[in-house]
Order: sequence, then structure tokens, then C-alpha cells
Amino acid sequence: MTRTHCPYCALQCGTRLEVSPQGLTVSPDEDFPVNAGRLCMKGWTAPRVLSAADRLTSPLMRPQPGAEQRQVPWETALDHVGAELRRIARAHGPDAVAVFGGGGLTNEKAYTLGKFARVALGTSQIDYNGRFCMSSAAAAGSAAFGLDRGLPFPVTDLASAEVVLLAGANVAETMPPLMQHLARADLIVVDPRRSATAERAALHLSPAPGTDLALALGLLHVAVVDGHVDRDYVARRTTGFDEAWRRAAEWWPERTERVTGVPVADQYAAVRMLAAAKRRYVLTGRGAEQHSKGTDTVSSYINLALALGMPGREGSGYGCLTGQGNGQGGREHGQKADQLPGYRKITDPAAREHVAGVWGVDPGDLPGAGPSGYELLDSLGRPGGPRALLVFGSNPVVSAPAARRITDRLAALDLLVVADFVPSETARLADVVLPVTQWAEEEGTMTNLEGRVLRRRRAVDPPPGVRTDLWVLRELAGRLGQPAHRFPDDPGEVFAELRRASQGGAADYSGIEPQHLEGRAEPAHWPFPAGGSPTPRLFLERFAHDDGRARFRAVAHRDAAELPDGAYPLHATTGRVLAHYQSGAQTRRVPESVEADGEAFVEVHPDTARRSGLTAGGLARVVSRRGATVARVRTVASLRTDTVFLPFHFPGAGRANLITNPALDPVSRMPEFKVCSVRLEPLGSGAATGSGAL
Repeated sequence: MTRTHCPYCALQCGTRLEVSPQGLTVSPDEDFPVNAGRLCMKGWTAPRVLSAADRLTSPLMRPQPGAEQRQVPWETALDHVGAELRRIARAHGPDAVAVFGGGGLTNEKAYTLGKFARVALGTSQIDYNGRFCMSSAAAAGSAAFGLDRGLPFPVTDLASAEVVLLAGANVAETMPPLMQHLARADLIVVDPRRSATAERAALHLSPAPGTDLALALGLLHVAVVDGHVDRDYVARRTTGFDEAWRRAAEWWPERTERVTGVPVADQYAAVRMLAAAKRRYVLTGRGAEQHSKGTDTVSSYINLALALGMPGREGSGYGCLTGQGNGQGGREHGQKADQLPGYRKITDPAAREHVAGVWGVDPGDLPGAGPSGYELLDSLGRPGGPRALLVFGSNPVVSAPAARRITDRLAALDLLVVADFVPSETARLADVVLPVTQWAEEEGTMTNLEGRVLRRRRAVDPPPGVRTDLWVLRELAGRLGQPAHRFPDDPGEVFAELRRASQGGAADYSGIEPQHLEGRAEPAHWPFPAGGSPTPRLFLERFAHDDGRARFRAVAHRDAAELPDGAYPLHATTGRVLAHYQSGAQTRRVPESVEADGEAFVEVHPDTARRSGLTAGGLARVVSRRGATVARVRTVASLRTDTVFLPFHFPGAGRANLITNPALDPVSRMPEFKVCSVRLEPLGSGAATGSGAL
């Protein structure tokens, strides 16, 4: 029996793996407090992914551009990649080579990937798919508290909450085991849809897509005018309240209702529920964050929490429900465009000196900050942009906004290299595909949404011919002239180096010893400095700014980047469903998930469907200014009549991201996944082209 963790979301549920003649079986770890003996259907079926029928076990390479991918030996593939990277860098400079990582990579992989980009390649062109997930909450949390950790308290603290406001988070489907910790609380759910989570809510607020910021400003207005502000807390522990209030003063309840559609009475009810509770939380998810104003929207919810005196008090607070499996650790250790390990800024001379010293290089040789995720992908193959891209742990053909445009950019590259375990949609475009290990076949660490560093344990051997990502990076670094010792492929050795590199940074892992990862000591919540103690609850005495105070941010509502009009009269919003995860590259290979939801679909109010000539069970084209996706029609009477919903897990013509808007948040550079303007067109009742069949 091997104790490890689920490969999917940021809960990182504890699991027990058993190897038997029938294969690998999974059961929940009842001793791990985050899931306390529960798993969702994705966790229960996770072993199925390892034996996917199209699992890659040999490198693939195109003998020439346009030719079919063919199996080749590892030496052939790696020699070719190394030679091409050297050729492109010599001809066009180091920034002609780019790297795109993922929020599901272990801490060791994320750390090594950032080091590989900056040291072996010398490029500034690195970012990761977490830019599409948590970047707005990270920016808002850092601005408010001086530190970004998804939940600054243990998940289990939520079990004693009386009231929890969930803004843009459908945890009943995306993180089902979390619901047991919310069972006692009265839930206030902010979501345009009556989601599975909203069905369980004491109060459901359904704003029009793109108006979340106006709603949050309106809630702060009610809190101030009704006398619910904790004036003593605001005076002692915060700055900037007056400026924030001046912006919120413009959002009286009637105006907020006109813009958002949320009734005045419900605005008052939400604030009174929060104000009356002693143990209360505000939690945000992707629905609040994936907007061209996502940072300001999250800041406005933080402002509400600060006004009510919640953050930095045991039993209350604000938190972000991090999405991807290592979404927290993945953004802390250097695969983000502007960061070095330990959540250090790459522009900080002291940070550069410290990390360069650990790496054994000159600080002046480290490149500066590069472009953000979408901007990096959109620059591929353009004049002055990267001509080669290495992808680890991501599938941007499905997951990137304006997906057709990004697919075209990938096709314009001189060299596309993808490390994956199956022929994902991005891997199918690649010049070279490198087969790599998966969760139960490897060692490493992950950091879950509460900042707890966890041990991932190897339970089974990978298929013959499959290698670890760390091994791949070591081999490529050697072909680029790096000494062998600089890029170890042993996860324990890499983690020991990561601890040194993070020491003194905001995300300090330097005190985490093996006994913490083996469960023989207190849980390893960072910051955990060498010689110190872990920090399960942040901010109880002071916030992380130099003066110890939290910051209100004065934010103003603005419209979404595009609004409905005569040609595109509806809002479209995207999200996840219970059976699938992210781009679906894993779960679309699990029979149970395909049986539950096997093809792309669009939820439409029955009246909206009739007006558009659609029938339930038929096919529709959902058309935006960027393209169209094909989906099966599901009529949902509880949906807003001005809104349609699409899950983003499906490939081909069923990609929801064919229609999404790449308008970017000016601070976080988050694309506006959650709202764009569309029209609906009937297509009949044939087979959907965005099915789970591969």
C-alpha cells in the first residue's frame, strides 16, 4: 500500500494505492484531514488514466515538416531537440526559444523548468497555464496582504464556519470533498448559473456575467451604510479604507440591481448574514477571477472582508480556492514569467543574487521578466517572437482563449516540443513528443490550496520507455552545454536545492525536513523558515506588508471587454463539470467520465432556445467574434435568459475556447474566459464533433 495524493485539483486529497493482479486500485486516506475519507469520481477513477489505450511509451518525431509523427529512440529525439534549440538560439538569440509550463507539475518540476529556461536556455520567455487560473487572485492577495497563499488557513477551519460567501466557485462539482467542510455553514453563492453549489445555498446571487465587480462594490456599500463596518479593526489593521469607500459609495443598492440583476433585498440579506456571524469566510474562485478586471473584482471582495474585520482572525477570513493540482506551488518556484523561486520577483537585485548563488551562475546572466502566458503564446512564430516552444504539463490548443488563433501560432513555429503522457491535442501538433511519467509513477512534492507541502509517492513503475520530466530536462540541459551536476533528476536532491533557493523568500520552504513530508511531524504549511515553525494560519498578528497592515484597494467597476449587441445578443460563460478536469486530456480517457459527459454541450434557458430555433438534444453553433463552437443543447430552466454556459473540457470543434475573449486584465494578464458575447444557431441533431471519443 502506498499513501499519496489525487492527481487532480488543489485539494490534493489523500489516497491509498494498492497493486493487485487486477491492477492499481485507489481508496481515500481517512487520516488526511482535507478529504477525511472522501473522493470525487475523478479521484476514484484516477488509476484508469495510467493505462489509457493511447498511452505514449516512445518519443515521436516528424522526419521533416508536415510528415507524420514516427516513433524514434530517445537519443534521436533528444539530439534533434538539442541541435534545433542551439541552431535557433544562435540565429535569433536566446529569446527565440520559449517554455510553457503547467500548474499540475510537481514543485521539483516547476522549479527545474524555471531554472532550465533561465540558465540552460538563457531565455526570458517562460510562463505557465496558471496564468489562466489563479493569477488575478494572486495579484489581489499580494496587493492586499503582502503575500499570496490560496487559503491562509487550514481547510478544516471552514468546518466551523457559520456563513461562507462563495464568489464564482462551484465546489460541489469542482472540489466535492470540500463540501463536507461547508456542511454546517449557510452558503451565499455568487454565480450566474444555479450550479450544483448554488442549489445547496441559503442565498443565491445571480449577477449578469461581467458584473461581479459591481456586485461586490454594492455589497461594500450596504456594509458601510448599514453600520456593519468593524471600525476598530479597520483603524488598527488596515490602510486605504476611505479611498475604497469613495468608489463603493457610488454603488447604492438600486444602481447595483440595475447593473447586475441582483435584487436589492438579496444584497442586504447577504451582508447581514455575513455581519451577524462570528465565524465567516469570503472565498473566491475562477468565476470572479477570469475577467479582464479580475484583479479588481477579487480586490473588491477582499475589501468587503476587510471592512467586516475578517482576515487575520482565527475562525474568519478571505481565501482563494486554487484550482490546479499544484496551482499554489506551481506559481511559487519560478515557472512564472516574473518570478524566481520562493515567490521572489525576478526584477529584485537581491532575489537575483540569492538564486543565482544557489544555481552557481552570475546574477547578471539571468534574463529579466518575460511576457505573460497569452501574450507569449500569441507571439509565437511572429517577427521578433519565439520560434521554438517547449511545453510541459499543458494543452493550450484546448485551454487557451481564442484557441484557433493560438493553434495557428503553434503551427507557425520552427520547433514545437511537447512532454506528455498521451497524444493531447497540443502533442498532435508537435514536431517532437516526449513520453513522461504520471502521478503514481513518480516521486515529488505538491503544495495544496492551504499552502501545505505534501509528498507524492511512487506506487508503480512507469511503462518501459517512459522517462520523468526531470530526466528529460537534465538530458536537454547537457545537450545545451550545462554541467551534469547543475540539473539533477533525483526529486529529493531537487527539493533540497529548492529549499535553499526559497530561503528568505515569501514562500520559504527552507525548514521543511523529510519527517514533515512523511507525516511524522506537524504539517508543512509555508512559510516554514529554517529553524522555525510552519504557519498554518497567516496574518493573525500582522499582515506581510512592512507596516503590518492590510491594504484596501480603491477599485471602480467597468464593463466587460465586449457587451451583447444585435449580432451577438447573449453572454457566454465557461466552466467545469463534475466528470472532467481542465482540458480533459486525462478525464476524456476515463470511461466513467466519458459516460457521464462524453461530448461538448451548451446550457440554454428554454425561452432562449426557442427564440434561437434550438431544440433540446439538438446541436447548436455558438458563435462569437472569434469563431464558433459546436455543442449539444441542454435546456435549463434556472439559467438566466441572457446567458449560456459551456464546459471547456472538450476538443476539436467542441472547444469552448474557440469563442472566448483574450482581453487581458492589466495587472494579472488574466484573459477574460468568463464572459463574451455570442449568438446561437441551430445545426440539427447529428453527432457532436467535440465528443470525448479520441
